[in-house]
Amino acid sequence: MPISLRRLALPFALAGALFVPTFAAAQAAAPIDDGLNLRFANGIAAVVESKIITVDDIRRELAPILPQIRRDSRNQQEFSQRLERVQDEIIRNLVDRALIVREFRKDERRKIPESFIDNAIKEQLTTQFEGDRARFLAYLRSRGLTLRDYRKEVEEEIIYSYMRGQQRKSLNVVSPARVESYFQANQARFHQEEQVHLRLIQLNRGEQTDEQLVAQAEAILVKFRAGTSFEELAREHTQDARRSRGGDWGWQKRADLKPEFSEPLFALRAGQVSSPVVQPEGVYLLFAEARKEAGVPPIEEVREQIETSLAQQMMREAQEKWLERLRRGAYVRLY
Repeated sequence: MPISLRRLALPFALAGALFVPTFAAAQAAAPIDDGLNLRFANGIAAVVESKIITVDDIRRELAPILPQIRRDSRNQQEFSQRLERVQDEIIRNLVDRALIVREFRKDERRKIPESFIDNAIKEQLTTQFEGDRARFLAYLRSRGLTLRDYRKEVEEEIIYSYMRGQQRKSLNVVSPARVESYFQANQARFHQEEQVHLRLIQLNRGEQTDEQLVAQAEAILVKFRAGTSFEELAREHTQDARRSRGGDWGWQKRADLKPEFSEPLFALRAGQVSSPVVQPEGVYLLFAEARKEAGVPPIEEVREQIETSLAQQMMREAQEKWLERLRRGAYVRLY
């Protein structure tokens, strides 16, 4: 997804500093309380048959995404609401995982080969602990697990992935007729605004005057008119973060840009370059690599997107029916 140039006129570090949410900035140095100890005072969140889902189980799933939840929250109330929703989702997923493993074990003929578990542990030892077995064993001790406990945990992860994969394989391919029917019924969803594929060259001011910067830009335009590609010129001259990409900022909508950029850019035809755009921090050359006019694109341009969306919908519906059947046949208690 292209990065918006709405704040392109600001130095990147300064722009980042200005747009950190106030709540996240105020809380950045403080430890994050996930609230689980208060919510589940006995340390148990759910029981699925004989399997107990603990606060520590939830915390392992929550820990990697907890900072992002805080960054996305505008205040403490929103943070608490988001946090509880995510915790509830994690609990549901852990319950469903336990049910799926239980379903696999119903058929005593199905076994995960010991070599699969050995290989999975070796891979984790390499990727997560850099091959340091002492660190790995210290990690197990910190969780109160024996190696046998951990092997069972890894085995259950393999079972879960296998069973989910089997469910996905059972789904039918989305038919062309269904894709076309969806497209006809939802054309408003596919309406596209006018867009331009933007490349740009940015010349930073430093101690230079407008006249000096414009003269540099005009010299670049001479090379462009002589046949040098804009991409090649951008790799040589631009002083922004996209230099290695030939100044490529991807597809942009008019609303993505400040008027100082949108007006000259959207006046260009595909293959044209703007006159120098003078700004307080420097001078820019804008190149319209391609254009998309406003309207509904042909179905072939969105067919893959529709197929993916419908396949995901079918998978969710099929898996939810499957999980609902598993839930009905098992003892589940949520605390």
